[in-house]
Amino acid sequence: MRLVSFRKNNEIGLAVEVAGELRGRLASVAEHSVDIGVVLSLGGEALQSVGRSLLNAPAIDPADICFLPPLTTPPKIICVGLNYADHTKESPYEQPDYPTLFPRFSSSLIGHGQAIVRPSMSDSLDFEGELVAVIGKGGRHISRARALEHVAGYSIFNDASVREYQFKSPQWTVGKNFDATGAFGPYFVTADEVPRGGKGLRLETRLNGNVVQSASTDDMLFDLVELISVVSEAITLLPGDVIVTGTPAGIGWARTPRLLMRSGDICEVEIEGLGILRNPIVDETASAPVPS
Repeated sequence: MRLVSFRKNNEIGLAVEVAGELRGRLASVAEHSVDIGVVLSLGGEALQSVGRSLLNAPAIDPADICFLPPLTTPPKIICVGLNYADHTKESPYEQPDYPTLFPRFSSSLIGHGQAIVRPSMSDSLDFEGELVAVIGKGGRHISRARALEHVAGYSIFNDASVREYQFKSPQWTVGKNFDATGAFGPYFVTADEVPRGGKGLRLETRLNGNVVQSASTDDMLFDLVELISVVSEAITLLPGDVIVTGTPAGIGWARTPRLLMRSGDICEVEIEGLGILRNPIVDETASAPVPS
């Protein structure tokens, strides 16, 4: 099942893809919540029930809606750095033997088709295509054997990073959390439609049509089983939590000359079976609205 969160006429809605067509309802006419996070918190068969209820909903033209992040306010967004060896080699860091974790905040999120905003105080906006896992069942001290039972589905992320600010201190948080830099979507794809643990998927990032990153999710050093188990040693995972699993080599900052995103560019992240996340790049202006 492939779900899309959207806004139309200032109202949010939820759609399911059926034979290449979107069918969905706005919140005011839906018989259930149109917030994937709320549905996940209900547990059990709630997600499948909502999906089935949308199968006969009216068709929706993608051109008539604004795509939202699949989850607009997840309880936590946990990102993983240095999770592909080839990316670590192009970075100024040694390869760690423990996952490098940092937070993103929901205020940074935008959906498919929305603009990634290059901040006015920096010219170091970079791309990072990544696989997302969404937690469906919460827990702490989750065993490796049961880890994938806690995954509800998958999506795509562009962890657009303001490198100048990322490297101002040992902590990366600021450079990873500028408003309108966390592109997320377009689909939430349920785990039953994806290889276990998101294994063996081809990930490709393109800038203006040129391939800049290409890898398999098999290349992750800490796979999803390991990440869920390690994170839950310390942190209780909740339904709707998002784990952004890391980016492979090819980032613009590591190139000579550097290849950074600028106004007018189009960045696409494609992951096999999950779709294409496409976002234009614009410069920040004093009057630019904050996405919601």
